[in-house]
Amino acid sequence: MAWKRFPYPDAAYVYPGAALQQNWARLHRGDCEPFPEDPAVQEAWRSYHAGDFGKAVDAGLACGMAAYNAANKAAAIYANYLETNDERKRSLLVEVAQRCEEQQEQMPDDANAWYLHAYALGRYSQSISVVKALAQGLGGKIKHSLTRALEIQPGHADALVALGAYHAEVIDKVGVLVGGLTYGAKKTTGNELLEAALKLNPGSAISRVEYANALVMMFGKARMKDAERLYQEAADCVPMDAMERLDVEVAKAELAD
Repeated sequence: MAWKRFPYPDAAYVYPGAALQQNWARLHRGDCEPFPEDPAVQEAWRSYHAGDFGKAVDAGLACGMAAYNAANKAAAIYANYLETNDERKRSLLVEVAQRCEEQQEQMPDDANAWYLHAYALGRYSQSISVVKALAQGLGGKIKHSLTRALEIQPGHADALVALGAYHAEVIDKVGVLVGGLTYGAKKTTGNELLEAALKLNPGSAISRVEYANALVMMFGKARMKDAERLYQEAADCVPMDAMERLDVEVAKAELAD
């Protein structure tokens, strides 16, 4: 299949040789992925950070389960931001979720096997409609996987963001009462999770974008000013790789609307 090109190629997102390990802690502050010793797995991550998502998926899958996180993150980010064909997008996200489930059986203590499972199912749910996804029981799976990721790695800022966004999405779609009783979704919890994520990863554009989206979903016009401030802060973030650049562009698009 043909992968769409990353629209903002930049030499700053290429991490040759030792540069990958030197910048690893900052690049993976959100997902706490450990630095891989295997040079082939490092290559998959290099392609991911540079925005060559198709190459990252192929290289990651060629390494087997040790590089599933690189392949899965590349496929999920590509599907979410760059794939315009809805059927192809959903297919990629389902494949990611299935690989994560394999991984969960073999590597149950890998936080990103759980986080990326939730991420893929969450984006898939948005693609088919959150209400439909909740009816199919996907909400429970997403919440379970994010909770598991945070049990393994409490400092996983991206999982905190996703869980905060989950509370907001559910409340937005089914209301405070049903959201609370049926899905355990609460405005205060959503808010606290997103605040905690920002403290852990203060340079993150996506934490701010998701927080802004959540405020609008949970509180409407009452928090619009806060949401606009967060979008502006996200747009001003300096991206370190392709995914962060895509997040910054999303923030800029929100401000332009």
